[in-house]
Amino acid sequence: MAAVVLDGVSKVYDNGFQAINDLNLEIADKEFLVLVGPSGCGKSTALRMVAGLETISAGTIKIAERTVNDVEPKDRDIAMVFQNYALYPHMTVFDNIGFALKLAKVPKKEIKDRVGRAAAILELEEFLDRKPGQLSGGQRQRVAMGRAIVRQPAVFLMDEPLSNLDAKLRVQMRAEIAALQRDLAVTTVYVTHDQIEAMTMGDRVAVLKDGDLQQVDTPQNLYDHPANVFVAAFIGSPSMNLFEGTVHLTETSATVTIGSQVIGLSKQCLQKHPALREYNGKPLIVGIRPEDYQDSAFAPDVPESQRITSTVRVLEALGSEIMVHFHVDSPCVDSGDPDAPEQERGSEVSNAVGRFDPRSSVQVGELIEIAITTGNMHFFDRDTRQAISD
Repeated sequence: MAAVVLDGVSKVYDNGFQAINDLNLEIADKEFLVLVGPSGCGKSTALRMVAGLETISAGTIKIAERTVNDVEPKDRDIAMVFQNYALYPHMTVFDNIGFALKLAKVPKKEIKDRVGRAAAILELEEFLDRKPGQLSGGQRQRVAMGRAIVRQPAVFLMDEPLSNLDAKLRVQMRAEIAALQRDLAVTTVYVTHDQIEAMTMGDRVAVLKDGDLQQVDTPQNLYDHPANVFVAAFIGSPSMNLFEGTVHLTETSATVTIGSQVIGLSKQCLQKHPALREYNGKPLIVGIRPEDYQDSAFAPDVPESQRITSTVRVLEALGSEIMVHFHVDSPCVDSGDPDAPEQERGSEVSNAVGRFDPRSSVQVGELIEIAITTGNMHFFDRDTRQAISD
């Protein structure tokens, strides 16, 4: 078993800055866990503490049931893959992959066999005699992966390994890394700031903000059931639309007011959020995913009470869908993400984004009717910013 356990782990630097605060996380044997969050959230610090490259200020780290707080990095049975590849430019691909084995005085025949197996897995066999400077970015990343694989570690630790690649190669490589991890069945902790990377690769995803763990769950559960406003906005692209609103419930009707728009709530919405009854007449935060907006012409079954009107500001035609930007006259909600655009924070008008059917004929400047799937709405307490669920 090569589970990784972080129990009450904290990191405080000499200047008093707290990078990690009481982190509790269990990564199961053979699991692929992704640590994700905005810049400066502490995800790389957490990874480096598991690797032994950073000391911990409090708590316990265990790898394969062994406490490793005071164990040297080389003795933790881990292999790291870094953002910058960290390859030796004067060595061939073969020597780069086998370097750690050579240092460990592994017999030459075994080094050749293990490097050969790793090269076959990574499709690097024809490049073994080349130097890193003769390789593409994707090939260099494969070499870095090969160097980790040959060590046959208990745990892989990967720190933003794809951030230096172009967009197309990133997509290809993240699929390859995820497939490779499944084939090798090695416990893996992967750090990224890219939430799409996190959602497509991880068995589970842990979301960090300011050194605090916000939520850890499967990618789909994070998307469908965000624990708070920050997770709701951070997970998903485009981000969830967030507005200030007020719910009004009577014996015969249920509505939510967002700015000047009054939207009827479906029975499904109330069933999913029974605790909404405690917020009757009180301000809260309403979240609507872009895919839950639709050109009303393509949503004939949505009742009139669950439609709004707005003017199209911007269109992004992507072939498979159209991103439609429009304004809602409700105060802009700050998600808490330091990397989010700041131009509308504090504004009394929120920019909203809908993911429309590609056959929609809406035009910029046109006043349109937008249908809302209210059964998929999200609601958050305005003060605590926690999800209102049951």
